[in-house]
Amino acid sequence: MTTPQPRPLTPSLELATFSLPSALQALSSPTPPSRVELCVSSALGGLTPPLVDFLALKTATRSLPRPVPINVMIRPHGESFVYAAAEIDSMVRRIQEFKEAGSDEDGFVFGCLGHQGGVDEDATRRLLDAASPRPCTFHRAFDEIPPAAMPAQLKILIALGFASVLTSGGAPNAFAGRDILRPLVSEAAGRISIIVGGGVRQTNISELKTATGARWFHSSAVVDGGEVCDLDEIEGLWRALKS
Repeated sequence: MTTPQPRPLTPSLELATFSLPSALQALSSPTPPSRVELCVSSALGGLTPPLVDFLALKTATRSLPRPVPINVMIRPHGESFVYAAAEIDSMVRRIQEFKEAGSDEDGFVFGCLGHQGGVDEDATRRLLDAASPRPCTFHRAFDEIPPAAMPAQLKILIALGFASVLTSGGAPNAFAGRDILRPLVSEAAGRISIIVGGGVRQTNISELKTATGARWFHSSAVVDGGEVCDLDEIEGLWRALKS
């Protein structure tokens, strides 16, 4: 008897949106993303958005043929990923506000590092407890960890209960970090999703999929110096991802 082969995992696209107009544009696409990451301030790599933007986006999702989860960035400033106790208190309050306004499929994106450069487990655990049972992503704070230490730190994120981690492999962009991302995807082994992010475009996403073995990819779909995602780029990302 021939052993049935496992079906390949469906590729998924997370769209980073740095404004409400960009997020609404993403949802209007004929091929909307698997998930939207909502934040503000692209120049700082993404900060916590206003609650009113989240509420407007949730209203827009009700008209969609299928639900599109929204992951909210919880990041109070762009200075560093090391936070004082008062800042963690504030982040917990923001999580609680968005949690009450959202739904079960929505999640959160955050990342806390200690002064030695690894994951700040105590601070991170407080945020995860506040967000529970919503899925959480450890964001690109992970890319400040030296690549040699990433596998061990990934195990910490798995033990803490993260659903996913967004990373370029510590490189300036995902394509440059593809050789580091591949072993991270293998190390994850279905216990956590590696979201490949950083300069992901329709021109390189197919090669990134092959090189990394990842299932999740993250892009702003912003082109030519624009501020709002480009619908043609979203369609192109999906077309290349599914080829």
